[in-house]
Amino acid sequence: MKRAVVIGASGQIGRPVVQALARDGWAVTAASRGGGRDAAWDGGVRTVRLDRSDDAALSRVVGDGCDLLVDMVAYDAGHGRQLTGLADRVGSAVVISSVSVYEDGAGRGFDTQGEPDGFPVYPVPVSETQPTVAPGGATYSSRKAALEHELLDSGSGLPVTVLRAGAVHGPHSPLPRELYFVQRNLDGRERRVLAYRGESRFHPSSARNIAELVRLAAARPGSRVLNACDGQAPTAAGIGAAVDSVMGARTRTAYLDGPPAGSVGRTPWSVPLPVVFDMSAAERELGYRPVESYAEGLPATVEWLTGELRGRDWRTRFPLLAQAYPDLCDYAAEDAWHTA
Repeated sequence: MKRAVVIGASGQIGRPVVQALARDGWAVTAASRGGGRDAAWDGGVRTVRLDRSDDAALSRVVGDGCDLLVDMVAYDAGHGRQLTGLADRVGSAVVISSVSVYEDGAGRGFDTQGEPDGFPVYPVPVSETQPTVAPGGATYSSRKAALEHELLDSGSGLPVTVLRAGAVHGPHSPLPRELYFVQRNLDGRERRVLAYRGESRFHPSSARNIAELVRLAAARPGSRVLNACDGQAPTAAGIGAAVDSVMGARTRTAYLDGPPAGSVGRTPWSVPLPVVFDMSAAERELGYRPVESYAEGLPATVEWLTGELRGRDWRTRFPLLAQAYPDLCDYAAEDAWHTA
């Protein structure tokens, strides 16, 4: 039986990855800071505690060697060197990166979105040949680019599949974008406002679809970069309607022709131009077919999120989301907009 080590196994993507590999016949060691076990995992999955920054600890987990090393949490050049340093003991690796590494060819990308005329003008869809930001250490995007550079250009000989994920969705998310609609329904809000006529498209990535890509890449080792997104990119209005359907809610939606009016109309999907990624390379190289659509994966997300919000302030439960979108539920501003 082939052996796989999964780093960051208890996270949103790691959980379905461990499950998919175990189901495919791998002997999986699930490594995470807490060493936890998901209830859906096969009993044969081995769990271990691991501090990702401890080189010696990671070396001990790999031991005499493994056929596959999957890393959910690598995010800079140092982590890349840590992985390539194990090349003599690892058959192949799959590492999660991000679509935020792309720029539009005019120096605009995810890091410039807040600047005047700084939103990237990407082709639709974006393929893996699109330019990327310069590797560095200043931002999340440049650090992910540095990670990719180290993994693919180090000359270590380690076959690495880099998966560039989009807006990841599914249970156990530290930044659940669906909260924008779920919280409103839980609070009995019967009206909402969406910017850009509700037509914004920011390509989602189901954690289960990413797990399927990991499973396929594990069976076909090689050095490659692939987008890791769902089969389709729904609009913000479509996502809202899908959440309403799952929750049995009826909501009247008003639309702004342009950008949000302050906090009004702003959602985690509110982008002025489409951000959509080409999945044909994954289909061609790995035979990838999504295991679920956005709508098919939504009931599990809503059920989990509803449970997490029960009796809790969303800002306390999801501090990363609150930091990124502090005015996500600014009902006073919405009410004032409706009565203006």
